[in-house]
Amino acid sequence: MAPPSDRGGRGTPVPAPRTRPETHAKLAAHAPRTWQRMLSGRRLNLIEPSPLDIEIADIALGLARNTRWNGQTTGDHAWSVAQHSVLVVEILRRLNTPRRDTTLEMAALLHDASEYVTHDLITPLKAVVGDVFKEVEDRLMVAVHLRFGLPARLDAERKALVKRADLIAGATEAVQLAGFQPGEVKSLLGIRQKPLADVTLRPLPSREAQRLFLETYEALAARLVLERR
Repeated sequence: MAPPSDRGGRGTPVPAPRTRPETHAKLAAHAPRTWQRMLSGRRLNLIEPSPLDIEIADIALGLARNTRWNGQTTGDHAWSVAQHSVLVVEILRRLNTPRRDTTLEMAALLHDASEYVTHDLITPLKAVVGDVFKEVEDRLMVAVHLRFGLPARLDAERKALVKRADLIAGATEAVQLAGFQPGEVKSLLGIRQKPLADVTLRPLPSREAQRLFLETYEALAARLVLERR
């Protein structure tokens, strides 16, 4: 299914913000080639990512093959960013009960979409890499949001809700899959949210995780089309 909209949410196209010249130069200095060719045939420029070069199939494939916790999880298969993203949507629905916010659920599904290009850098490595990585990640996320008809950036309240669901998912993964004790979730990881006690996480093969992500996207996209008529 095609994305529900390529617009910024108010009926007029919203261009991605331009990178500051000094930041652009700093990013460009890191590599002579700043684009990646996707299996869809798109060429995505990491410095100036265009929403038109972003495809949901590329995101689903990349996230399904991208591991959380640097791959250090139990089970026969890795816990992928694709599965994590679907879990965040499910947790968000709990937090938002009984009201459904389909736009917010789509944002939750895509909250780590930039990682289909950047991969899921663990928090300690992000701290080492610093501002250049954060700038690339932010630019990609703005382009992703515009591609799929979301606001370029969520307002503070909505962003906090997605982040809360993300942290609950992380806490649950830490205890069930990554070898942490419940008490270490806060003391070592700095996550105040408690792990879910009524959910059992089962890592899927990458092809199944890819399909699950795409099915979740399709359902949300169809719902958005109906809501925006």
